[in-house]
Amino acid sequence: MKRFDELFAELRAKATRGDPTSGTVQELAKGRHFIGKKILEEAGEVWMAAEHESKERTAEEISQLLYHVQVMMLACEISLEEVYEHL
Repeated sequence: MKRFDELFAELRAKATRGDPTSGTVQELAKGRHFIGKKILEEAGEVWMAAEHESKERTAEEISQLLYHVQVMMLACEISLEEVYEHL
């Protein structure tokens, strides 16, 4: 199991390495518009899972939303600390 900070460190390392087979690197290459659409898609799936599916399925959808939000953070060069300042 990964924690939020650990996932961000892992994604940042993947982005730094630039491995073309990495889904994270591929998503970053597609840009903010693509990433934004993924965030909206996943947010909708979170909502639908919360309304119509199990707690486990909802948690899975939330994890996918958090992943894409972190990819957007990387695309925008936003650190965890910069986000934490607003929590």
